[in-house]
Amino acid sequence: MSSSPVALITGGGSGIGAAVARRLLADGYRVTVTGRGEERLRAFAAGLGDPEGLLTLAGSTAEYDDVRRAVEVTLKEFGRIDTVVANAGTATHDSVAEGDPAGWTDMVLTNVLGPALLVRASIDALKETRGRIVLVGSVAGFVPTPGNVYGATKWAVTGLAENTRRQVTEWGVGVTLIAPGRVETPFWDSYGSLPPGRLLTADQIADSVVWAIGQPEGVDINTVVVRPVGQPN
Repeated sequence: MSSSPVALITGGGSGIGAAVARRLLADGYRVTVTGRGEERLRAFAAGLGDPEGLLTLAGSTAEYDDVRRAVEVTLKEFGRIDTVVANAGTATHDSVAEGDPAGWTDMVLTNVLGPALLVRASIDALKETRGRIVLVGSVAGFVPTPGNVYGATKWAVTGLAENTRRQVTEWGVGVTLIAPGRVETPFWDSYGSLPPGRLLTADQIADSVVWAIGQPEGVDINTVVVRPVGQPN
């Protein structure tokens, strides 16, 4: 166990992050999962039987002290970090011309600042392992939709992924942007209903994340866009 690889996943108590954590634990990884809700994290760990290789930490991905603490605690507990997955995200599901700006600050900080803080806090550890950064973006970060403020944050994540790759590749660190289309996750809870049409599952997106992480040494998979068949945009 002490030599097995280690992943740190933000927003990992539910949805895509939880699915990735389950897959990596099954593959022999030790995993740290962070999230804002301590109760949700406890429930997630209990649902897996509180495995020895799972560490849960409550905190905000938009607060550097919390992100740095997650990295430090992971290194102290597990001794290394091979992969970080910036998965935490939120959406206001409104538009720039008609929406409520009260929710935008939290969304921008979580979706854009959060991944940047994770990269900053973990890069020294990833240099040591020649590890991988995975940023969970969105199809909305490639396809403009009318007034979509959430989409603008994901365009920022798309740019952050490539900007980060251009800097860290010389250190042997890989960067992968996973951009899902419509996925059936708690992301839609604040929307009030699921969107029409076929949706992917969190486990299907986790398949892509784990596939990217598992590439042979020297292979850098950079952008993976995953839509359900039938999603036109």
